[in-house]
Amino acid sequence: MIEPRDVEAIERATIAALSPEAVLEIGGWLVALGAGAARRSKSAVPLSHDLAADAASLDAIAVAYAERGLTPGFRVADAPGLQGVRDALAARGYRPEQPTLVKVGATAGMRAICGGAPAEVTDTPDESWKAVFLGPGFDPADGASRIELLTRSGENRFGAVREAGAALAVGVGSFGDGWASVHGMRTAAERRGQGLAARVLAGLAATAEARGLTRVFLQVEEPNAPARALYRRAEFRPAWRYFYWAKEGARAD
Repeated sequence: MIEPRDVEAIERATIAALSPEAVLEIGGWLVALGAGAARRSKSAVPLSHDLAADAASLDAIAVAYAERGLTPGFRVADAPGLQGVRDALAARGYRPEQPTLVKVGATAGMRAICGGAPAEVTDTPDESWKAVFLGPGFDPADGASRIELLTRSGENRFGAVREAGAALAVGVGSFGDGWASVHGMRTAAERRGQGLAARVLAGLAATAEARGLTRVFLQVEEPNAPARALYRRAEFRPAWRYFYWAKEGARAD
């Protein structure tokens, strides 16, 4: 069961994992003022799923982005208690896009689906780890940006399944606010479907448990059926869905 305090903890942990250049708090919103490929690092998110629309706060958030030369963006759950916020954004010309699921689970479920040795987990990623993000089938500019974001936080740890020293599947674990979280899961295109991602989850689970954490969350785009199937096998369950809100033609990529 997700409690209101869990919503705030998850949102704070989400932003901490990416360490944007600046973070503000405005009227119950956590405002990430970053750049790069990950939209979570450059959008404002309410810290509660029961937050009234406040025109002054929405205007102040837009100003904060504009002052830094950034495009305003919002990330809002489709919870009933945020309907007024969604209506206010729509009235300002913002539109919802990129539906994404927040899923919660436990480290035991992550370990249970591992069919081989768990991934090794290190404090920093090596060049082979980074190469998975830059390999065939991935946008190299997007990959480079995500590597930069994911390596900023000193709390992140880097899992990799290797063969002859080369990383084949990778992922990132972050730890804070009473939760572990999973980010940046990628498998080399030619090695997908071989259970390597499950081994990455298992390695990250062991790292979380060593820190006394058993609750885990992750975020996955709703259309990503293969990833959702993996997380379902690991016993992750949906907690809520959110959309990014942006003005047409002004998506903050």
